[in-house]
This record gives sequence, C-alpha cells and structure tokens, in this order.
Amino acid sequence: MPSRKSENNTKSFLTVALIAAFFMSGATARADQGHGKSVNEAINKRGEPAHQYAFGKPGKAGEATRTISVVMQDNFYEPEAISVNAGETIRFKIVNKGEFLHEFGLGTSAMHSVHQKEMAKMMEHGMLEPTRVNFDRMKMDHGGGKMKMAHSDPNSILLEPGKPGEIVWKFTKAMKLEFACNLPGHYESGMVGEIKFN
Repeated sequence: MPSRKSENNTKSFLTVALIAAFFMSGATARADQGHGKSVNEAINKRGEPAHQYAFGKPGKAGEATRTISVVMQDNFYEPEAISVNAGETIRFKIVNKGEFLHEFGLGTSAMHSVHQKEMAKMMEHGMLEPTRVNFDRMKMDHGGGKMKMAHSDPNSILLEPGKPGEIVWKFTKAMKLEFACNLPGHYESGMVGEIKFN
C-alpha cells in the first residue's frame, strides 16, 4: 500500500501535468463568466454583485459555535470530510502547507463546476500562477472592460504556499455540499471533501 507522502507526490505531479495539458490544449472558459458570477449570485439595488447562497451566508467570528482547522496539501485536505449542523456558524482556520496555490471553497458540485471555469480563465490571463496570486494582473482589464476579476467570494479563500487564512460561515440550510479547490486540475486530482449535516 502506498504511503500518504508517495500519494501526495504522485498527486502533485498529476496536478502539474493537468495544468500543462489544460494550457497546451488551448481550452478556455467563456469570457462572459467573470469570477464571482456563481449560480447563486444576485444583483443588488445599486447594480452591484450581491452574494447570495442557498446554503448559508458569511458569519461573524463572535457568533461561531466552534472552530475547525483545515490543512491544505498537494492535493488533499485534512480533514477529508466536515460535519456541521443547519443553523451553525463555523470558523474555518485554513493553512496551505502544500507547494502550490490552493483554494478552500464551500459550495454545491454545480457551483464548483462554474467556479472551475472562472479559475481557469484567471490562470489563462496570468492572474493566478501555480504558486502565487498576481495581484497586479487582477487589476488589469482582460476583455473590453468586462474582465476585471478578483477572488473575493465570501465562501472561498485562496492561499499561497505557507499562508494561513479563515472563513466564517453560517450554514442556514442542510443540503449536499462540498469544500474544494477549483484551480485547474486540483478538484480532479482529489482536492475535494464532503460537508455532512448532522
């Protein structure tokens, strides 16, 4: 039986191979899918994006009933599954101990599918690199004034190697959810976990 470390090295190699294959194939996401335009997003009265999610909303740290530590590796999470209760506010303390840029995002499989296309577009335009976020490229126009993108969804955090961060989330409704990394090739390499409702 292979060790966790050898599985980790194999997954790291596969991730790099998948990213390279993606870019060599010329595959692109649709230009009209700016980052953050998820299946649950709405527009507020000022015409600005307003994040709305069927399964919950951003929470306040002072209202968190517990803290869950999450470690991101290349390419898996510790823990591999998380249990929550409907109505519970959780503080997720996340650290990236891998060698690559990784994401911790909460959502349905459909949301992750849309988000993967957005992340691919961000990599294609140089906003995201295998090990870092290029903040200067994020500020640039990448398509007729319609492609200014930022990784700013409240249900997701993007961390460079060695960096910590956190998300506070109130789970308002029990439904089938996942936490995942949507950088090209990472989800497919197994960087996805189940959120189970008690």
